[in-house]
Formats: sequence, C-alpha cells, structure tokens
Amino acid sequence: MPLTRVSLRRGKPAAYRQAILDGLYEAMRETFNVPEDDHFMLVTEHDAVDFWCSPTYLGVARSDDLVVIQLTANNTRSLAQKKALYRRITEKLAAKPGIRPEDVFINLVETLPENWSMGHGLAQYAPEEVA
Repeated sequence: MPLTRVSLRRGKPAAYRQAILDGLYEAMRETFNVPEDDHFMLVTEHDAVDFWCSPTYLGVARSDDLVVIQLTANNTRSLAQKKALYRRITEKLAAKPGIRPEDVFINLVETLPENWSMGHGLAQYAPEEVA
C-alpha cells in the first residue's frame, strides 16, 4: 500500500500530471505487488523558488523538469523488487509524459505494516494481537 507523493515545478498541464500518476501506478502494479485499486497518490506543484534541487549531484544532469517521487510503503519488498520498480518507473515516465530519466528522482521510505490506518481508526495491516 504505497502512499505516493509527487513534487514538481508548477505549470505542467493536468494531462501531464495524470500521466505521471498513471505510470507510477502501472509500474508499482508490475514490479511491487501492489493490488488493483490500491492507489493513494498526491501531486504537489511548487513555484521555482520553492523547488530547489541540485542540478548536478552525483553527476546527474537534472533540468527544471525534475520530478521528485516519494513512496512510503511496507518494508516487505526485496532489493531486486526495489531496483525493478525504479527502472520501470523511469521507463514509464520516459514513454509518457516524456520525462528524461535524469529528471526522475525516487525516494522509498519503508515502514512497518502496523503503521498504517486506511480508515475507521483501524490498523488494517497489523498482526492480530494474541490474548
């Protein structure tokens, strides 16, 4: 159940932003065992003054079209799944809406399953307590 946050500079059309969300969801379904209809995604647009990222850190030539993606997910995936997810997200976003691979920045934050409540004040993924 990833919680997906996408940050980018203000000014891209709605179809561009939707293509990002669609590509992310498809990549997660293909590589990360995300169930159908499990999409909780937020897009935040920033003015240039509020979106300050290194254009060259680690030798990656980033442009003003940088997209920062933060995924918060249960710590249940293997390193191979994580690497496959990063590759597939980058491939999907390059195909549509046409984001350069250098402009796809991904941060995965892992948490324990019991740290989620998807409604009703319940910890849906928490193990059952034994009396």
